[in-house]
Amino acid sequence: MKQSISKKTVINAENLSLIFETNDGAVHALKDIDLNVEKKDFVSFIGPSGCGKTTFLRVVADLEKPSSGKITINGKTPQTARQDRDFGYVFQAPALLQWRNISKNISLPLEIMGYSKEEQKTRIEKNIELVGLSGFEKKFPWQLSGGMQQRASIARALAFDADLLLMDEPFGALDEIVRDHLNEQLLELWKKTKKTICFVTHSIPEAVYLSTKIVVMSPRPGRITDIIYSDLPFDRPLDIRESAKFLEIAQRVRRGLREGHLEN
Repeated sequence: MKQSISKKTVINAENLSLIFETNDGAVHALKDIDLNVEKKDFVSFIGPSGCGKTTFLRVVADLEKPSSGKITINGKTPQTARQDRDFGYVFQAPALLQWRNISKNISLPLEIMGYSKEEQKTRIEKNIELVGLSGFEKKFPWQLSGGMQQRASIARALAFDADLLLMDEPFGALDEIVRDHLNEQLLELWKKTKKTICFVTHSIPEAVYLSTKIVVMSPRPGRITDIIYSDLPFDRPLDIRESAKFLEIAQRVRRGLREGHLEN
């Protein structure tokens, strides 16, 4: 399906498919994906394991090549967008270097990109404060909790100030209390930075709480079964999850997931 591309379109995918060739035969990871992500959107991708959520993010990040179809990031190919540092990527695990303290972990992409020491210092201070880790600059990853390590990973992805942030289930391994706290912090960070965020999750409440748009995906071959636009207010306290509007959106997500299973 042909989509209109506006000046605010960050990601545009048209008829995108990806097939992995394995020893056991072809695996159809993504099939006929049509999607627009607009500037300042917070888009969550939800679906069962193996439905292609992470694969789609990896295609955006130029870590996987589509088999057919088209995808652009800010009007560029994924390769050009990667070379231009158009996005930051937060993985499921923090992937911090254990022998570097938090400041040094955050500075790593800045060092690689050739930023001056003074610019590195400014950006590290700004982003450490942004994710609430002031006072922990000299700590090593093994001295921090899992949630704090993931916040450091987010600060590293923000360090070079890309407008697009790709987040692959960053809170999936954390307990519910920590996860709720980080959800609140991520919303505040999104409002402060005005980034465009693509966020993979298995949690319906997390997807509904965080997002302006929820992309529901089917079991393999990964297809989009529904795109749900949220009209929840911009400011969202955690107790909004008990509201009738929240529960209505969550029920639609649940229905989309169920229908995706039935179609397969």
